[in-house]
Amino acid sequence: MSLMYGKEKEQEQEQAFHIEQDPGFISFFNKLPSKSPQTGTLRIFFRTEYYSAYGEDAKFVATHIYHTNTVIKYIGQGGKAGGLPVVTFKPSLAQVLLREALTTKQLRVEIWEPESGSGKKGTKFQLGKEASPGNLQAVEDMLFDSADITSPPIVMAIKFANMPSVPGEKSKSRTVGVAFADTTTRVLGVAEFVDNDLFSNTESLVIQLNVKEALVTTGTSSGATDRDVDLNKLKGVLERCSIMVTERKPNEFLSKHIADDLPKLLLPAYVPDSSSAEASASIPQLSLTTASSSLSALIAYLGLLNEPSNYNTFAIKTHDLEQFMKLDASALRALSLVEAPGNMGVSNRNTTLLGLLNKCKTGQGTRLLGTWIKQPLVNLHEICNRQNLVQVFFSDSNSRRTVQEDFLRYIPDLHRLSKKFIRSVASLDDVVRVYQAVKKIEGLVQHLQDLEIEDDEIRALVDLTYTSPILAHEVPLAAYVKLVESTIDLDKLTSHKIVIKPDFDPELLKLAKERREILGKMDAEHIAVSEDLGIELDKKLHLENSANYGYCFRLTKADAKPIVNNKKYIELSTTKAGVFFVTRNLKSLASDYQDCETKYDQTARDLVRDLVTTAGNSVIWVLMTTVTATYTSVFEELDNIVAHLDVIISLAHVAVNAPEPYIKPEVLAKGGGELVLTEARHPCLEVQDDISFIPNDVEMTKGKSEFQIITGPNMGGKSTYIRQVGVIALMAQIGSFVPCASAKLPIFDSVLCRVGAGDSQLKGISTFMAEMLETATILRSATRDSLVIIDELGRGTSTYDGFGLAWAISEHICKEIHAFCMFATHFHELTALDQEAGITGVKNLHVVAHVSNGSNEGKADRDITLLYKVEPGISDQSFGIHVAQLANFPESVVKLAKRKAEELEDFGAASTGPHFSDEVITEGVEIIEKFMKAWAESQSQTDDAGDVEMLDEEAGVEEQLSALRKCFGQVEPQIQSNAWVQHLLSDLM
Repeated sequence: MSLMYGKEKEQEQEQAFHIEQDPGFISFFNKLPSKSPQTGTLRIFFRTEYYSAYGEDAKFVATHIYHTNTVIKYIGQGGKAGGLPVVTFKPSLAQVLLREALTTKQLRVEIWEPESGSGKKGTKFQLGKEASPGNLQAVEDMLFDSADITSPPIVMAIKFANMPSVPGEKSKSRTVGVAFADTTTRVLGVAEFVDNDLFSNTESLVIQLNVKEALVTTGTSSGATDRDVDLNKLKGVLERCSIMVTERKPNEFLSKHIADDLPKLLLPAYVPDSSSAEASASIPQLSLTTASSSLSALIAYLGLLNEPSNYNTFAIKTHDLEQFMKLDASALRALSLVEAPGNMGVSNRNTTLLGLLNKCKTGQGTRLLGTWIKQPLVNLHEICNRQNLVQVFFSDSNSRRTVQEDFLRYIPDLHRLSKKFIRSVASLDDVVRVYQAVKKIEGLVQHLQDLEIEDDEIRALVDLTYTSPILAHEVPLAAYVKLVESTIDLDKLTSHKIVIKPDFDPELLKLAKERREILGKMDAEHIAVSEDLGIELDKKLHLENSANYGYCFRLTKADAKPIVNNKKYIELSTTKAGVFFVTRNLKSLASDYQDCETKYDQTARDLVRDLVTTAGNSVIWVLMTTVTATYTSVFEELDNIVAHLDVIISLAHVAVNAPEPYIKPEVLAKGGGELVLTEARHPCLEVQDDISFIPNDVEMTKGKSEFQIITGPNMGGKSTYIRQVGVIALMAQIGSFVPCASAKLPIFDSVLCRVGAGDSQLKGISTFMAEMLETATILRSATRDSLVIIDELGRGTSTYDGFGLAWAISEHICKEIHAFCMFATHFHELTALDQEAGITGVKNLHVVAHVSNGSNEGKADRDITLLYKVEPGISDQSFGIHVAQLANFPESVVKLAKRKAEELEDFGAASTGPHFSDEVITEGVEIIEKFMKAWAESQSQTDDAGDVEMLDEEAGVEEQLSALRKCFGQVEPQIQSNAWVQHLLSDLM
């Protein structure tokens, strides 16, 4: 966002700058507490009419909001560069700044406000509001007035306890108890599970929940205990997931008061025996001891008990890790599921799966889609239900467009509006927005009931999912509509005024009556002037309410001659539209009307203000308390239904409008033995501009081809091929159609990826270490029902070490885990894995490239054409130098690279060669011995005395060749099955 500033802006900046010149403020600022060194904090100051930031914070605002340092001023030191940097900005830019800091940059925010009586020129401030990526409560109104946050701010507290060691096992297990909160929808959640020393399950959980901030206990000062080591591992996992880590004192993770505190926050439905002193015993989540400790810390951190409006408003649930597919942070990045933190809005929306699938018309729909993508289902029945709902709107384009354009786009975020009612900060405008949404939902239900669905089961599914839950609230919704229509003057909506009907307040009723009387007198004056001038009423003489003059008369220039020099009439102006004039009586009446209208509006505003500040029997107070007490839970349930429908229709929209329409995949139960994709495509790549995507088939079968090794040229499409399988599997399990001609997939319990190289030098993690951490997670977490995607493992270290690790990891997956695995590599020696004794299910594939000789018919002058097709077999070349040529390397560098590559190829062939097991080599030696023995016997004969005599040296060549072919034929089947002999023969040719 680039902002341009004219003279007015510069004057505002200059005025604010002079206000800051008080040396007392500089002294106050320098004495402020230092910021937390563990997490970034943005500190800004509110000065009634504008905001300001100082020091490093001023530079942050200049860089990320203004995108120029010219806005930075300096106070102290005579206003020179040696002073304190300062930037000022309006409240509208404060909203932009908060969104940038809290959502994109993952920073804490402190908003300091003037102490009471200090005013905007004061030098002393107090901390007014604090916010963090997971706790936006204090700034929700600022954030959500301008635009919606597309993902809910989830904050989580984590506590773990080591379990007793199991004899014979080196790795330790620990019980992890977590608590999380979504303050937007007012939901608390807990989970307790066993985790390994890599915290793999914890990583999956924070991905599933889209956690923004995590609370953990502080470690010891020495950091040398086993607990400190585990705590550092946990922090490393959270940082890899781009989650802000907040340390809290261990005594906050004590559950001694949680049994008393939790029932105060929960809805009555979650505390069945609310009148009993033992109410907490009926809350099953409190039986999870470790999770309860985390919940205690979470409630204290969010200050939920400090706000009375939170009482009896929260739901609570237990999150089951096993009900969703597990994803790790690497899978999130490798499959480009959502936008990376810090990259918001930088890339094209179709570069992530969320961006591609998000055709939602509501904010709640977008949030739910993001949740679905991170929580793919593992329940076959639920997956099929979603697919069937998508099918309804996939097949009926007219209904899909109608629901999107005529209904969904007009429905606001009912969850956020409900929260405003509960916090008593809602306005009449909010009441009317909900009223308009309810009217839209009435039409939406009718439309869904009229859908033509031939299948009775799918018809019942639509009714069960959408129409029946909405109709269950038909009575309260009708009552709400009646309440609003009887209270709000809806006729005023056309003029963008929302006021209470005058019948409900004596003063309003009096003013409304007075206003009508004045309008009647103005109509009488209109008639009198018409008769006096002899000009036809309305057709020529108009009574208008002008924006410039208020109520006045208008005549065309041609009809205005009678008022010229007529003292009865006062001319106001002459324009193309005609001549505007008034009489003294109309002028007086117009003034009276304006005064009456002003009093009416002020009285209406006072009544609206009373709804927040005054409890009593006023109609507005009764209206708002009735809405809060009776309808907010209904609105929230409607919001969930609308969000679900919005996501389903969005998935159908994308499936229909793809370059090639998606198909409904056949999803098999967990443990299914095959994955078959016909003409599979990558959903994000195929929609990019100027790309003609080449589809490929994928076939994986347990025991036959479950482990696939893909070799081939750089840029040949290996990475795309393996990643698209992961994306398609995930799409199928969220209920979406998939980009294939046909598809059959099992349900995967997890998708685990090791793709690409990325180091975290600021965290002390090298490229290779990051690679090994991700691979360790795969080896610990993968099961027989997992999908493992590995791309270029081992590149971060030496060739020999890298190949050794790649071989060992591959062998472990094949022998011990038996997961579906796709392994793209440039270690061509790895393709010999299918010859290894005791290993089954390995299949070699390669990306096809057409190679032609250049004009010099030399090895160094070959041309390569990438065909992006995947076929069975092995590729023994990578063509990396050709990629360098495409990157416009200097010709001298390319020639030197070719020469050195040829030298290394010759050296490698002589010294290393492919890897073969001892069994394969021993078998090969026996085959060669058998062949040589047969050949020797064919070239000799035995005389009567038993002596061996060689055949005539002059025997014909054809005869010798015939004998050689005969001997070779005897061992050819064994040669074809032995890779070592084949390699030996290829070297001899």
